[in-house]
Amino acid sequence: MKRVAYLGPPGTFSEQAALLYDKTAQLTPLPSVPAVAAAVGSGMAEEGVVAIENSLEGSVNDTLDLLIHESRVLISKELVLPIEHHLLAKPGTEAGDVKVIFSHPQPLGQCRHFIECCFPKAQVVAALSTAAAVEEMMESPHTGAAIGTARAAELYGASVLARDIQDQASNVTRFVVLALADHPPTGFDKTSLCFSFAEDRPGVLYEVLQEFAARNINLAKLESRPSKESLGRYFFLLDLEGHREDPAVKEALEQVEQRTALLKIFGSYPRYREK
Repeated sequence: MKRVAYLGPPGTFSEQAALLYDKTAQLTPLPSVPAVAAAVGSGMAEEGVVAIENSLEGSVNDTLDLLIHESRVLISKELVLPIEHHLLAKPGTEAGDVKVIFSHPQPLGQCRHFIECCFPKAQVVAALSTAAAVEEMMESPHTGAAIGTARAAELYGASVLARDIQDQASNVTRFVVLALADHPPTGFDKTSLCFSFAEDRPGVLYEVLQEFAARNINLAKLESRPSKESLGRYFFLLDLEGHREDPAVKEALEQVEQRTALLKIFGSYPRYREK
């Protein structure tokens, strides 16, 4: 049986994504994104499922920083999970009694409008995960609520005060599957990578992007993250359509490597297809 690690505990959206990916796998909940990558890197798990991007809040920085700075694992697949946030509380709690709202920072951001409108005076407390938020809420001496999943409500014996409280109905999170190797070409692929420059000068980013444009390679995403070395130094993260072994992509990456101080490929993998 395949062992798949995910950001736990049970009841998180990461668990839902892991079940969506492979419901027959032996799932291992772990306390952090680096722990998931370490489990894959050490052989404790064959694969790991982590969130990388949300349609409302953007990229998940913990995952990006792991891929840039720490991990030797690669992205082998991607999947997209619709996100439905519920407001959970101890049985018998009324909405007017809620003084504290617990959740992971991502759901708190995704439900910001709901919180501001319905609980403008409530204290907002960040938790390590949505499931941990529900557990903390249930154990707290204060009357509170937690933003979490329907499964977390079942696991921890919470009641649902409000359903689907996310600010946009089309709230989805993109997850990636980490493994020791990425995926062979399928003809409908995506490649994720990062690069940085030794010096900052006019046109340096344009010169890199031009290598892809000249070969008709579509760029699906481009963003930057601080290098953590000094102020004003950045890593650029890019998703492109195509596999790193495709001739045009391979040629472009060879040219990009010559124009950058660092080029790191996070992996090539099948693009998500809407069903």
